[in-house]
Amino acid sequence: MAAGGGNLITLVAALIGVGVVAQILSDRFQIPSVVFLLASGVILGPEVLGVVGPDSFGNALSAIVGLSVAIIVFEGAFHLRIDRLRQAPTATVKLVTVGAAIAFVGTTAVVHYALGTGWAVAALIGALLVATGPTVITPILEVVPVRNRVGAALETEGIVNDVTAAILAVVIFEAIIQDVRAPGELFALFTERLGTGIVVGLAVAAVVFYALRYVDLSPGNAPQNARLLVLGGALVAYGAADAVATEAGIAAVATAGILLGNADVPYEDEITDFKGDVTLIVLSFVFIALAALLQFEYLLGLGLGGLIVAAVVALVLRPLLVFVSTRGDRFTQEERLFMSFVGPRGIIPASVATLFAVEFRAEGMPEAASILVGTVFLVIFLTVALEAGLARQIAEFLDVIPMRVIIIGAGNVGRTLARRLEGRGENVVLIERDVNNVEQARNAGLTVHHGDGTDTEVLRSAGAENAKIVATTTGDDDVNLLVAQLAESKFAPEMILARVNNPDNVDAFEDLGVRAISSVDATAMAFDDYIERPSLVNWMSEMGHEGEVQEIEVTSDELVGKSISEIGPKLPPRCLIALVSRNGQTIVPDGSCTLEHGDRITFIGDNESVAEALDFAHPEKN
Repeated sequence: MAAGGGNLITLVAALIGVGVVAQILSDRFQIPSVVFLLASGVILGPEVLGVVGPDSFGNALSAIVGLSVAIIVFEGAFHLRIDRLRQAPTATVKLVTVGAAIAFVGTTAVVHYALGTGWAVAALIGALLVATGPTVITPILEVVPVRNRVGAALETEGIVNDVTAAILAVVIFEAIIQDVRAPGELFALFTERLGTGIVVGLAVAAVVFYALRYVDLSPGNAPQNARLLVLGGALVAYGAADAVATEAGIAAVATAGILLGNADVPYEDEITDFKGDVTLIVLSFVFIALAALLQFEYLLGLGLGGLIVAAVVALVLRPLLVFVSTRGDRFTQEERLFMSFVGPRGIIPASVATLFAVEFRAEGMPEAASILVGTVFLVIFLTVALEAGLARQIAEFLDVIPMRVIIIGAGNVGRTLARRLEGRGENVVLIERDVNNVEQARNAGLTVHHGDGTDTEVLRSAGAENAKIVATTTGDDDVNLLVAQLAESKFAPEMILARVNNPDNVDAFEDLGVRAISSVDATAMAFDDYIERPSLVNWMSEMGHEGEVQEIEVTSDELVGKSISEIGPKLPPRCLIALVSRNGQTIVPDGSCTLEHGDRITFIGDNESVAEALDFAHPEKN
């Protein structure tokens, strides 16, 4: 159905409203929002309610989708921190090179043989289905808090492959339309677009950075002007690069986003919050609009061959490329499986395939258009429904969600504890009711839930039901005692820790089974340590930077039944087993001490060596 100006405004507003509801449902049920967005698009589309159809947006859809994709890609790139990439540098590089090549070649082959289409169209579909993208990965990581190394690898893969897949698809599409077959010409088209995007992105990022740092943005409205400047920069980068070379705009916004996100720009928190809200709106609109354009006849026309393509892409090629790319890195078997079964396709394949299909029909190639749209959307629907929809259940089954720690109190003690735990890869959520402390914690990059920690609903909304440890660190013993009581009676975590400011109150906490940490005793012990053991204290003060002490349960067959003297040569250098705990007793072991399954051992050494020793002792937990 065609839509006039007024109807178009009403339609766009309605789609955004539906998108907001989808986001609320996502938060409520802990299911990635893209699942609800795609379902909404199908329901509103011509196959069900008929509210949205191919003619609803007239000629405006291409421009709307293009600008929306620019904002979405820029948002994902802005959050991509270089320091996070160090969590898994080798795997990340392999995923966007070797992994992308495996996906492209494998998908092209299976499309050609399963659907009987020509190699050129098969390659076009293969290029598009390389992309996972931040539009589907980010919502998954919001509800599945995996370890940093896993999240960094998936986020980087999504952003980089979005860019390369879109550009490669454009090159192949133009080769089909213009009948270009020479490899040299195809490579030139690819490098031209990628290079254009990088150059434009660099230029825009430099201008925006200079303006944010050195131009007076009007002190009264500086945060607002900074937000608008960054948003405008993203759109300008996309439009300028796309004007020079088709689809170079995606590379431009990705380049600008990565550079600005890793630069020390003013008002970064305000910019991040603003961009997140804008991205939510455009993501909702684009996903629903594109899903609404799909006609079921395209999917049904693929027959069994379409299901074979989707199954091979999701169940064969994805695990293959993940295991090849992560070989030799610090990923556990369970983390590799999680990454293998959580690789849904997103907005780039959907939007580009839709636009190419229109061009194919205009060129008198309706069969190619139907196969293109049907295959791409079938893979998107199945991977989003199964992989995104079940992402949390998959993570819980594979046990890849790190230990959740709830800390009540985001003061100096709470923030310091949170930083130390997050530095070891744990999933930490702070609860704080003081606005100033909340702001300081968020500025430090910590996850903070604003609310009263003595409220059961606040604890529940912060994730206390899934927490293994609850630590209350406020300066008020009454608050800490009440939190401890609530945690014990309502959520029963494995461990409850409490800061006790008045030593006379220690017994009240211990009567509840809470591990009480007296501020007075802890301070006195610190002074005593500095007096009696200065070398040890100086080394311990560097924990998390140079030195580390970690305790873990023994589960590895490499250790069970072995003596300390046998294990010693197998441990990483600069790492020792300092303590062994068994049946409630802790000893300093000698060489003849033999370890048993379930023993708890304490490693002491430098940071990297202890991390390697943890994998050695309990490989499925690290």
